[in-house]
Amino acid sequence: MSTTLTPVLTANWDRPDSFTLDGYGPYDAAKKALGMDPDAVIQAVKDSGLRGRGGAGFPTGMKWGFIPQGDGKPHYLVVNADESEPGTCKDIPLMMANPHSLIEGVIITSYAIRANHAFIYVRGEVLHVIRRLHAAVREAYAKGYLGTDILGSGYDLELVVHSGAGAYICGEETALLDSLEGHRGQPRLKPPFPAVAGLYASPTVVNNVESVASVPSIIANGADWFAGMGTEKSKGFGIFSLSGHVTRPGQYEAPLGITLRELLDMAGGIRQGHRIKFWTPGGSSTPIFTDEHLDVPLDFEAVGAKGSMLGTRALQIFDETTCVVRTVLRWTEFYAHESCGKCTPCREGTYWLKQVLKRLEKGQGTEEDLATITDIADNILGRSFCALGDGATSPIHSSVKYFRDEYLKHFEIGGCPFDAKKSTLWGDQ
Repeated sequence: MSTTLTPVLTANWDRPDSFTLDGYGPYDAAKKALGMDPDAVIQAVKDSGLRGRGGAGFPTGMKWGFIPQGDGKPHYLVVNADESEPGTCKDIPLMMANPHSLIEGVIITSYAIRANHAFIYVRGEVLHVIRRLHAAVREAYAKGYLGTDILGSGYDLELVVHSGAGAYICGEETALLDSLEGHRGQPRLKPPFPAVAGLYASPTVVNNVESVASVPSIIANGADWFAGMGTEKSKGFGIFSLSGHVTRPGQYEAPLGITLRELLDMAGGIRQGHRIKFWTPGGSSTPIFTDEHLDVPLDFEAVGAKGSMLGTRALQIFDETTCVVRTVLRWTEFYAHESCGKCTPCREGTYWLKQVLKRLEKGQGTEEDLATITDIADNILGRSFCALGDGATSPIHSSVKYFRDEYLKHFEIGGCPFDAKKSTLWGDQ
């Protein structure tokens, strides 16, 4: 496996007009796909080994294949652009710098699943991105890439950019669908799954931004080209987002299976004079790793084998100035705030996790509180309607596993042993 960067989605980001049709170029992959049988397009994506880039890693082509054909119902494509987890920051810059890769991907995906309506559900707070998406969609309509009889193929597609209202829960696919229908964003009980009864009770594919944006390059270059990168079961490339205590934070597009050590070398390492303490492989909802995991291949299988999840490849880097308890408390406050309240384990569990962690962080807890928070986390895990509850337990279990002594230190000295200012980027200049 090559360990060099593979700029595909990020290839034109250095162009000042990267977000325009002139900067992106003609939709050659869409033209090619519209000349193929829809099932052949699905098969190409299956053969490429593309797995969902939204966190779960489900095979994309297989998901498309679940859509029943000849059922007489309208089919829909919904792009999940509600990126909002702490540390996750790849889809927003992708839509900002290269929205046409997403729109071309939407055309190909919709054609493959026989959908004539597609929606991009984007987080409402990112107004600059929403405006850029609208401008790109207008360009695509003006060029004949969207609308009726696209490029003379006889295929019609209407694309709507829909703004969410800032709820993290709407990143869960069924809550997103409820929100899109005008209801309160809360997860649905499954089954039925969206492929059978999704948007407006019709067959629906919900894909992540990066998943859909990766499709044009697969059609243009061939499934073997894509499958030739990455690892045996985690094929292709992806955007790795490095943030936190790193010299050059940013987006690094590389084959799956690259290691954090290799990425840090490209990013100039940990900020000067410091060393890595812990990090997340896939955002705040994935169990944390430590410096002993620097050489774990960043693919779905290897990360899973070590007890975490690749997730959205949001690599949050924390050095030795950071208090683990304080960090986990901040993440837990987020999950408690964003819990939709539909199910009791998550609604009550995240609230009580926050209360106990607050006490621990102030040094007012006891060792018994560690058993309490792990017990609460155990009762949330696998018992909530959606993955929000599971994600909230990840930093709890993993931080107690790796940094139990640090938790104990807090109530041994009656407070936090860390100077919070030193963990800021300007605190010890």
